Amino acid sequence: MAAERRDPRQPRPEKTCPVCQRPFQWRKKWERDWDRVVYCSDACRRGTPR
Repeated sequence: MAAERRDPRQPRPEKTCPVCQRPFQWRKKWERDWDRVVYCSDACRRGTPR
């Protein structure tokens, strides 16, 4: 069975990356792990500057 369904008319959940301070939105590939997603990208996760 599919995970929790979202209404496409509702705004997507949003978080702020602790490294670059940029907001990022929910993505389909993060559907099962959204609660554990902290960083917006692999570069921020590694701590490399943009």
